[in-house]
Amino acid sequence: MDKPAVRDGSLLLFRFVLGIIFVAHGFDKFFVQGLTATGQQFAAWGVPQAQLSAYLAATAEFVGGLFLTVGLLTTIVAGILALLMVAAFYLVHMNAGFFIAGGGYEYVLLLIVSLVLIVVFGSGRASIDEVLSRQG
Repeated sequence: MDKPAVRDGSLLLFRFVLGIIFVAHGFDKFFVQGLTATGQQFAAWGVPQAQLSAYLAATAEFVGGLFLTVGLLTTIVAGILALLMVAAFYLVHMNAGFFIAGGGYEYVLLLIVSLVLIVVFGSGRASIDEVLSRQG
């Protein structure tokens, strides 16, 4: 049974919560830890070009999260964030085991799958993408 309103409402809630999570992580990198400390942490983890990577990660998370919450360029943004999370999985979390308490990959894996779902299913009707597509 297909219920478009339920599907679109669920996508809106899913997209909004996921976007807020990314905004919070980007905000933390920019304003709480700061880019210098984030870059130092990235360097300690062995992330290449740690300072540049910290800036790019913070920007992608903050701006990308904002775009997800309102549904703007949703599939592109979700794809970019998914690639960022794949890099985090590979560079930081993969060898730490499954559980996040030990720095593992359970959380980043959930983020990757969530972002892939948005890439596949789109933003839904309750989004700026939908409004713009109706005007075109």
